[in-house]
Amino acid sequence: MAELKALLFDVDGTLADTEKDGHRVAFNLAFEKAGLDWHWDEALYGELLAVTGGKERIKYYLDKFNTDFEKPDGFDEFVKGLHASKTEFYTKLLAEGAIPLRPGVERLINEAREKGMRMAVVTTTTPANVTALLESTLGPDSESWFEVIAAGDIVPAKKPAPDIYHWALEQMNLKPEETIAFEDSSNGILSSTGANVKTIITINDYTQEDDFSAAALVLDHLGEADQTFSVIAGNDHGHTFLDLELVEKVHAN
Repeated sequence: MAELKALLFDVDGTLADTEKDGHRVAFNLAFEKAGLDWHWDEALYGELLAVTGGKERIKYYLDKFNTDFEKPDGFDEFVKGLHASKTEFYTKLLAEGAIPLRPGVERLINEAREKGMRMAVVTTTTPANVTALLESTLGPDSESWFEVIAAGDIVPAKKPAPDIYHWALEQMNLKPEETIAFEDSSNGILSSTGANVKTIITINDYTQEDDFSAAALVLDHLGEADQTFSVIAGNDHGHTFLDLELVEKVHAN
């Protein structure tokens, strides 16, 4: 069995519950600023999460849910502008401390740093969103803790395509079997396992019904010493929260 050399983290829904109370809110603020009468409630946003990438999500909304909207000339630029506005609102929400990390995330990242475990971010969200979340939760220099930030449009095909994982592995000069991924959604695990990366899942409200049969371990969250996780599928090896020791056991099995 190959030695575990790196942890690969998804961002939205995995590091923090960013979707419902972050991205969704920011999209609605951007729509309001643009003078649009669009509003994405929690149920609709759950359906829109079938598509990864903010610009792609706007287009999907118009193609499937708001087909009466007359697309303007320069439609791609219109969408790009809306998405840029949304990113500005999202980073403001983060700066206000409105979106904390999920249980166990900071603890695990700090433990990995202390023990010299390599780390990377592998996500479809924009680099600006990654920076904003890390700096608002882990501190101003925390982005440097991650050897690679694979984010946004760095590859043409977003999750569930495995391209972003292939790119990150190539940048780190690692084999898939030397890493383990942390994801929260079906699109995420299709991407990671499509690149042959073993995957640990932490579900959230939007993804609890997704198919995670390919996951090595499925949890409700990473847990803390005083906040036990619930195991949905897989072997916890007698642990009550996910530390590096358990990650290594999951990787080895």
